[in-house]
Order: sequence, then structure tokens, then C-alpha cells
Amino acid sequence: MAREYPLEKVRNFGIIAHIDAGKTTTSERILYYTGMTHKIGEVHEGATVTDWMEQERERGITITAAAISCRWNKTDLPKAAENLTSFNIIDTPGHIDFTVEVKRSMRVLDGAVVVFDGVAGVEPQSETNWRYADEANVPRICFINKMDRMGASFEKSFQSIIDRLNKNAVRMQLPIGSEENFEGVIDLLKMKAYKFEGKMGDQVIEFDIPSEHKSDAEMYRAKLVEKIVEQDDTLMNEYLEGKEPTTSELKKVLRHAVINNKIFPVYTGSALKNKGVQLVLDAVVDYLPSPLDLPAVKGIDPRTGEEIERHASDTDPFCALAFKLQADPFVGQLTFFRVYSGSIEAGSYLYNSTNGSKERLGRIVRLQADQREEVKVVYAGEIAAAVGLKETKTSHTLCDEANPIVLEQIKFPEPVIQLRIEPKTKADQEKMGMALKKLSDEDPTFKVTTDPETMETLIAGMGELHLEIIVDRMKREFGVEANVGKPQVAYRETIQQEAEAEGKYIKQTGGRGQYGHVRIRIKPLLPVVEGAKISKNTTREDHFEFINNIKGGVIPQEFIPAVEKGLREAMERGFVAGFKMEDISCELYDGSYHDVDSSEIAFKIAASMAFQEAAQKARAVILEPIMKVEIVTPEKFMGDVAGSLNSKRGQIEGTEERGMSQVVRAKVPLSEMFGYTTQLRSMTEGRAGFTMEFDHYEVVPPNVAQTIIAARKA
Repeated sequence: MAREYPLEKVRNFGIIAHIDAGKTTTSERILYYTGMTHKIGEVHEGATVTDWMEQERERGITITAAAISCRWNKTDLPKAAENLTSFNIIDTPGHIDFTVEVKRSMRVLDGAVVVFDGVAGVEPQSETNWRYADEANVPRICFINKMDRMGASFEKSFQSIIDRLNKNAVRMQLPIGSEENFEGVIDLLKMKAYKFEGKMGDQVIEFDIPSEHKSDAEMYRAKLVEKIVEQDDTLMNEYLEGKEPTTSELKKVLRHAVINNKIFPVYTGSALKNKGVQLVLDAVVDYLPSPLDLPAVKGIDPRTGEEIERHASDTDPFCALAFKLQADPFVGQLTFFRVYSGSIEAGSYLYNSTNGSKERLGRIVRLQADQREEVKVVYAGEIAAAVGLKETKTSHTLCDEANPIVLEQIKFPEPVIQLRIEPKTKADQEKMGMALKKLSDEDPTFKVTTDPETMETLIAGMGELHLEIIVDRMKREFGVEANVGKPQVAYRETIQQEAEAEGKYIKQTGGRGQYGHVRIRIKPLLPVVEGAKISKNTTREDHFEFINNIKGGVIPQEFIPAVEKGLREAMERGFVAGFKMEDISCELYDGSYHDVDSSEIAFKIAASMAFQEAAQKARAVILEPIMKVEIVTPEKFMGDVAGSLNSKRGQIEGTEERGMSQVVRAKVPLSEMFGYTTQLRSMTEGRAGFTMEFDHYEVVPPNVAQTIIAARKA
């Protein structure tokens, strides 16, 4: 069976934005203009295609990344099969609590359309998403949306992109009018104006630039051309000699610059008013990369440990990355995967090189949001979902068994908030365990643990809304009723200096005794000082390093894993207040054993005893999550807002004007932010709002640490 679209005609891109910038509305317009839907669904009516979960429609926000496949025929080309480009689009959530969806989507996308609110410009989650895109090297196009809104300003929003995201953003368009007078856009490359007519803005009408906009258009076009020619020496020399480059020359160089993240084109419009979206789709075809434009994907050969490559080609061995699991009410579990090389047919076997398992690929489906279309084969550069894979989890590599490769895993942020949960009835008990397992498989930032002292179940996530949605999904999708405790901060512990200790476990009973003896050295993996930032991006697996430095067999090899296990368990139990310890390097450098009495359990206990003693000497401390908070408030409440942040141990980092409001940016401990929504509303007559996201971990001040320890003991 042949490939439907050549690789150069494939675009895998995401739509990313801060919450409420109009991302899902933009996606709905894309579905409509590409002929996937015949009626536009609106977020405010709860009728969108990409927001298909009940919770999404009720709250008017996106929770899970929805994958959509569709086709686009550029507006300046005649309608014909050979002019179609195949789009695989992921509409990602904007709320910080569901940041995992953006991070994992970035890994498998080739490009992104970043949507901004024309009134607010760059917002906190825009910055986080931009950072994720930078980390993944994803080329971007910007779309300043909501130009019809009161207070919308293209220039202010554009300036916020330059100031807060990247100096290499360039205007590709100018708006004609703004707010209720927003009529259309001017294309600075073609020097033509466009308006959008018909009930849904289907008809894109080209006309000459109105005379009152002519001088602005000429000035900004000159800046755009300068920025483009800078990227190519030949073009630059010709330009300096006075030769005007052609539009096709400029587009060619611009495409290359966008793919290499040297330039970020900025477009504008109003998705809600059906103005400008089609031209953004044209830009996706013109400037965002196809799988062929990107470097080969790199991975490790599990047999030799050497780095190997896979090219975007149907003839290379099959290689794909599973990036998302989703429980589907109709077909069971869906495993979304991106194919980097080769092709795979339904019914064939997949080799999971991450865990060494083999699974049969029963069915392959492509998603049109909540609708699914069954396909027989998927090729390099495509995104699809497999039905019924049991052993495959997020970040696992699927490949050809004869040519194995392990791709780099996706790294996810650690949860910062947790709560206790218990089933309401005996019948809910079993169902709850199953529901929590499925939900934690789907979402790597949602963790389920058991409190070792009380044996209660703890669930941890990225924020209050994240856990609220999880509990709601348990009830609706799995029929589990549960009682939920108050949200608690996910504190951590670490050490501040190096220390050595000895652990000896000797037990003599009537028969065979127990003997284990170890000497260990522990030190911080990261430098820790009072008030220091502790990033959660340590490369070492789960923030722990074990070094076996035993010489001359003073401890036999078979007992070494038991020592490591004892150290890990001691770190799980914590030292100061019973919170998990992290970012510690443990070196086993000496010890002794007994020919008869030594056992794994004895060495495990000895290691645990040694760790407790070493932690005491190494000045163990409690760490707390610090959140990046942005409050938008009318100016008259600035004093109250600043006072409230100071009372919460917050550090104000800056303020700025945004329209008629003031924006306050601060870093505040998460423990101080519970219930802040209500507090802020009552303080500002309900007129202020805030967003927050995890920034870093920091050592807790001694007085606060005493309160935390006392609360844990109680």
C-alpha cells in the first residue's frame, strides 16, 4: 500500500498558548477550513471538537492534547489533489497544571503555532511553552489573536514577544484597524491586503493596501526584508548593491531561517470572527518544516551502547516514540506514537526496546479529535494511535527487533502538590486502585503512593485543578466515589554537606545469625545553600547517584544491590520530617562480611542505619516548591496585592502596565498560595486574577521548618 502524501507534503505541528488566548477556537477554525467539520464549534457553547472531554466542555479549557489529522489546500493555489498538504495537529492545553501535555507534544512535533491574546500579549504560560519549544528546538510561527477585542493592540503584543520571548520575531502582517474596527490584514511580503467574507470568513479577498496604511506597510516591509537578507550572504550582497530580492527568493531564505529557529514570523487576526486563520495555515505550509527538513533522530543501540541515527524515510528500519496514553471509552487504551522512520502495518509485531517486550499491533487509528479513522499502515513522519498495547508506556521506543534503537526519554516535571484519598465504600476500593493506575499511566506528572506510616493512598500532581480533574475523572469514567483530604505541599528533603557513616547490623539468635557492615560517604548532587534554587532537572535518574567503590571483595558483589536498596528506602523515608530525600550521591567505600551469617537483608538494614547517621551529620534540610506567580489587578489595589504577597513570604520581582491594569510578577512558596483565589477576589472587588506555575525548590527557613516538623509529628 503506497503512501498517500509525499513526506515533503506532511506538517506535524502543535497549537500552543496561555490559557484563554483562543487556541481551541483557532483549532476549530482550522478543522472547519480544512473541511473536517461542517459547523464551527465554539468554546463558550461547549461544542468544540478538540475539547471533547466533559470536564473540558464544562470548564471551557483544554485538559488533554487532542490529535487531529486534516488536509489543507493553500489559498493562493487552485483546488487540486496535488496541492494538498497533510496536517497532523496537536491542540495542547494552556493551563499550567496540564503542562505535561505541552512538554510531551513538543517532543514529537516538527513545528508549532503559538497563539497570543491581542490584549494581554505574552503571558506566563506563553513563556513556559516557549521555553519547552526552545528545549525541543521546535520552529515556531506566532499568531496574535483576538484583534477584535476591546483593548487589543498588535504593536504592544508584538513588542511583548520581542521583550520577553525572542528578539528575532518579525512582523509578517499588519492589522487593518483594531477592536470593533478590525477588518483584515496586510501581507508585508506580497504587499497586498486581505479581508475575509462569507458567513464563516471562507472567502479570502485580496485587494490593494488602503492608502492610509501604505507608509506603515512600506516601513515595516523594509525591516522585514533586512531581517531576511541577513540570513543569506549572497542575497545580502545583492541587496546592499541595490538589487531588490524577489518574493520567492525571500520566502526561500525565510523558510530556511524559520526551520533553524533564526526567525519567528508573526501573523495576526481574530479566530472568533473568522479573520486571518487561513493565512496562518498557508504560512504553516510555506515556513514550518516537513519531516525531511529536520535532522535525523538520534538514539542508542541497546546492544552496543553506541549512538545511532534514523532518517525520515520509509526504507529505514521502523522506529517510533510513544508519547501519550489515553483511555478511550469505546476501544480501550490508545497509545499515541510518532513514527520517525520506516513503516508499520496493523497486525504486525512491535518490539519495545525500552522494556524489551514484544506486542502485536492489532489496530491503528488516526484521530479526528474524538472521531477515529482506522488505517492499515503508518509511514515515517506520521502520528497515529495504536489500540490495545499493554506493555507500552509514555516515552517508550517502538522499533524493528532486528534493528533496535532506544530514543531519548521525555523528561517530566515532578509533582508539587498532594492529597490523601480514600474510597467511600468497599466496592470502590478495588475500582479505585485500577482507576488510579490507568490515570497515572496516562499522565506522568500524576503520581500515586502509599504513606508508609498510615498506609493511606496519596495522589500527587501539578496543582489543585490537576488533582480536582483526576478525582472528577475517577468518578465519571471509572464510577469510583472517593473522599479527598486537603491539598498538601509535596515537600522534599536533601543534605547540605558531605558526611561519612558506618552501619553495622549484627544479630545472633539460636541458629544462623545476621551480619552486615558498610561504610558510606554521602554528598549533595547539587550545591545547596539557604535560599538557593534547586532545579528539578538533574540528569541523574530520580535525583540519586549510587557509587560502588568496594575494592578487593571486602563486600561480595551479590550484596551490593541490597546496599543500594537500603539507601534508596532510607531516602524514601526521609530524615528531618519524613519527606522523600533527593539530589544525594551515596558512595559505598568499605565494609565487611561474615561467611555464614551475611545476607541481603542484613546489608540492606546496615545501609539504612548508615544513611540515617550520615544524614544527621550532613545537615539535612526541608525543601519547598516556589511558584512563579503573575497577578493582573486594577492599579488602585496594587498596595493591597503587594502587601498580601509580602505576608506570604513572597518576593516581588517586577511590575508592568498591561492596558488599564497592572501586572505583578513574584515568587511565592506554594504552601502560602492555597485559597489565594478567594482572598484576591475579596481584596480587589473580584477584579483581579492570577496564574502560577512551579519554578524551583528552595530550602525552607528554620522557623517554617519547625512548624512543618511539628505538623508531621501531630
